[in-house]
Amino acid sequence: MIRRTLPVMFILLFSAPLLAAQQTLFSFVRPASVVNVTTQDATLPQYNAEQTAEGEVLRRVVFNPVAQPTLRLAPQSGAWDWSAGQALTLRLQSGMDWALTVNVTIQSSDGRTLTSRIDLPAGPAQTVMVPLKASSPLSQGMRAGPPMPWVFEGQRLLLTSSEGEADLAQITSLSLSIPGPKVAQSLLIEKVGVQDDDLAFKAAYAELIDGYGQSTRGRWPEKIVNDEQLKAAATREQTQLKAWLAERDTLKLDAYGGVLAGPVFEAKGFFRSEKREGRWYLVTPDGHPFYSLGVNAVAADGGRTYVAGREGMFKALPGEGDALAAFYGQGNNDDGNASSLGRGFKQGRWFDFYASNLQRTYGKPCEQGDQAAACPPLVVDAPRWQGHTLDRLQAWGFNTLGNWSDPALGQAKRLPYTLALSIVGDYASISTGMDWWGRMPDPFDPRFAMATERAVAIAARDHRDDPWLIGYFADNELAWAAPGDDPKARYGLAYGTLRLTTDVPAKRAFLKQLRDKYRNQAGLSKAWGIELTAWELMEDPGFEAPLPNPEHPEIERDYQYFQQVFAETYFKTISDALKWHAPNHLLLGGRYAVSTPEAVKACAEFCDVLSFNFYTLKPDHGYDFARLAELDKPVLVSEFQFGSRDRGPFWPGPLEVAREEDRGPAYANFLKAALAQPMIVGAHWFQYLDQPASGRLLDGENGHLGLVAITDVPYAGFAEAVRRSNRQALAAFSKPAH
Repeated sequence: MIRRTLPVMFILLFSAPLLAAQQTLFSFVRPASVVNVTTQDATLPQYNAEQTAEGEVLRRVVFNPVAQPTLRLAPQSGAWDWSAGQALTLRLQSGMDWALTVNVTIQSSDGRTLTSRIDLPAGPAQTVMVPLKASSPLSQGMRAGPPMPWVFEGQRLLLTSSEGEADLAQITSLSLSIPGPKVAQSLLIEKVGVQDDDLAFKAAYAELIDGYGQSTRGRWPEKIVNDEQLKAAATREQTQLKAWLAERDTLKLDAYGGVLAGPVFEAKGFFRSEKREGRWYLVTPDGHPFYSLGVNAVAADGGRTYVAGREGMFKALPGEGDALAAFYGQGNNDDGNASSLGRGFKQGRWFDFYASNLQRTYGKPCEQGDQAAACPPLVVDAPRWQGHTLDRLQAWGFNTLGNWSDPALGQAKRLPYTLALSIVGDYASISTGMDWWGRMPDPFDPRFAMATERAVAIAARDHRDDPWLIGYFADNELAWAAPGDDPKARYGLAYGTLRLTTDVPAKRAFLKQLRDKYRNQAGLSKAWGIELTAWELMEDPGFEAPLPNPEHPEIERDYQYFQQVFAETYFKTISDALKWHAPNHLLLGGRYAVSTPEAVKACAEFCDVLSFNFYTLKPDHGYDFARLAELDKPVLVSEFQFGSRDRGPFWPGPLEVAREEDRGPAYANFLKAALAQPMIVGAHWFQYLDQPASGRLLDGENGHLGLVAITDVPYAGFAEAVRRSNRQALAAFSKPAH
């Protein structure tokens, strides 16, 4: 092995093996003066290095409990040239009995920075590798990368992401900081270097996914290693489902899942809402209280993941002529939305691991040498999958098919269902700075009303008289604002509108509002504290409106009023169309992720139900329910979830718990808290199936969110805990209101 070094390399008293082509910049074990080491609110308390339990020699750095204690390295003169480097390497160990978060900042002479966050686990030392060009698992096509640390060529490595950009030929400093420690934290460090190749990064993603769509980097109880296991698991499950379904039959429920033992309401033939004795209820067509326990995305197409261009990530993709080659397809999710930015591998050929696993478990046995056409894919046997899935949901205590579920499941008339309105068209749109799923539709644009009318007519065409349909969601996670408390986030809709040209109807509506109130630019200038010499200046594209401030309260009032009228126009347009085309069904609100008070208030005025996606431990951690109570409308939790990292998919989802065993108690606590809120009429779990470990087609999410694994094997412990909680919820809901 040839090791190339920079002039500042020093012989170490003890060193872990270096990766090939690594250049050591500085040793903390035997420091030298050619590198300036400075600290801010941090200390190197001992002159000598210390030996760890594993026999490795490192130097302790103590970061004091302030906002940003920092250790900084800089060349004694000039700048470092890292232009040939691929990664910064740091030999680190947590000096505590717990994990540490360490922020890395690399700065160049032009002031630009490259940053990285290291989640350093407790335990022995490892080599941390920070890419010197912005890189993340998203660039590999997935939301979260494989578990770290990871052993490569006998050495523990922790590969991180990086963002930003620096001039690698002119690096002037490297800083390590621990953000806001509550008490003093110790970090053990040996050396800093630069790696000239990216072999470790490539190896980290090589053969990462096995033939069943599972991670190759771990073991867990439900992991499948052969087809016989799949079939055996399916046989065991059938026995369990029969027992649970028989137990469900003992519950006193009407045909729709309404509670017979609860208060009695007037039967009106369709789902509706009613408030009684301080509590809101959904009411079944037969007149019984219904607490909606649902699951989102109950569909058979959730196992698709792009393979084009990254075939080396997959250990056993079917070859041409293989029977399972029937589960390849083509797609393109490069839609330009923020959800696709920075993501690699978002179009081309995909493979459906879930469908192929269904084929392995239930499909016609294929003789060796059979062509794909001779062994038809299981999707042809959709009724078997649908029946089995409905058995599962009912056995587990669910009574609702949530958003994005297979429409055929609702037509089976075993579970009530919901539908999503898909309003698409060539209407104008507005950026609020969020735009995750796209820009906000402009409800002042007549083309939006036309698109809404068309979408509602299509959605209602086959469901107008179906009593099993609870209602329609207006949309999902629209960008009503940007995240955060910054005024430009809170009023992103107003700011975004004023930046546009006057050919956008919303901009014209906003300017008319201001003209009607202030009459001329002098009145507006005084109220807003700006110098507007001509009204036409507000009509220019890119107009930057002032921030709200206490000296000029009219600014905030004007933004709030515009956003209120905007939201009212939006929801009224949808409500009017639904009343015409689907008068028997509920409008279930906007499935808010980020919202504004104006949007929620308008939704309460024109929708039958308010819906929120809460990724919190309890519903009331996601919104101020005292404010919701003032609106006096029923609330549906349209998404919630708890995930862990110990079942294959690399991302735990938006809300992480420590272990798989913690998901059941978290579910129970959330549902109990939801039942305690008299305005909440149901909660829908996100989602039925785990996302592919290599990333779903839509945006690369690869979360352990499911009741069911990519192999179609349920997580039995979680399913049992969910079943128990759902039964308890229905029992509690059957008690008369007080």
